[in-house]
Amino acid sequence: MSNVVTEATDNLQSLTSLTVLNATAALERGYAALKAGQTVFDLRHVLTVDSVAVSVMLSWQRAAQDAGIQLQLKNLPPALQSLTKLYGVCSLLFPTEVKLDSDCGAASNPAHDEFAPVRAPESVFTEKTAVAGDSAAHHHH
Repeated sequence: MSNVVTEATDNLQSLTSLTVLNATAALERGYAALKAGQTVFDLRHVLTVDSVAVSVMLSWQRAAQDAGIQLQLKNLPPALQSLTKLYGVCSLLFPTEVKLDSDCGAASNPAHDEFAPVRAPESVFTEKTAVAGDSAAHHHH
């Protein structure tokens, strides 16, 4: 293990949000980190997210694959985990972990579990479809 930690190579731990407001900057940081030889992005501090977060993470994965790197996204906070489940992109974001556990690596960070209402989107969705009729058609991602 090398102890040299520069600003650019903090595993993205200093990233605190992943929203449309900072998506471009976050993308650039990810690409820079990959170029600097980072293969693990630690996203534990990313507490503010919106739907663009998934696109950013997918772009990082694509860039890593193009460079022949196996990128690992680690310690996703509940909000980020919920988004990846909602969009069904677990297998794209976590190609290695999915084989071990189909739940998107959520179990890898038990500290977050107690306040992770990850099931919410699905139950809301099933309630809507249970009512049947037209309402399910208006449900959009």
